[in-house]
Amino acid sequence: MSRLRCYPIVLVIGLLAAAVLAPVVPADAQTRSCLGRAEQRAAVASNKAIPLAEALRLLRARGARGEAVRASLCRRDGKLVYVLTLLARNGKVSRVTVDAGSGETIAGR
Repeated sequence: MSRLRCYPIVLVIGLLAAAVLAPVVPADAQTRSCLGRAEQRAAVASNKAIPLAEALRLLRARGARGEAVRASLCRRDGKLVYVLTLLARNGKVSRVTVDAGSGETIAGR
């Protein structure tokens, strides 16, 4: 097979691979977006969300243990939620979702 005849085949294989490996965006991607720093401050200042420290205090009062290594304030299904990643002393990593309006745990432990 000549080199010129191989290029279309390689191109088609490359395009198919790109389509398969392309990131899939969830259908509800617009209902799941995280806020920037300024938006977070505005949400807390307008009492739409409790402060992160308060959410962590309430979570610990319910028995969750571990150090928060990541925290994001996001919109999910029309509500503000904190998505927290906790690291326990034994090295176990867990993800917890907390309602940012009430401090109630939605998912995780």
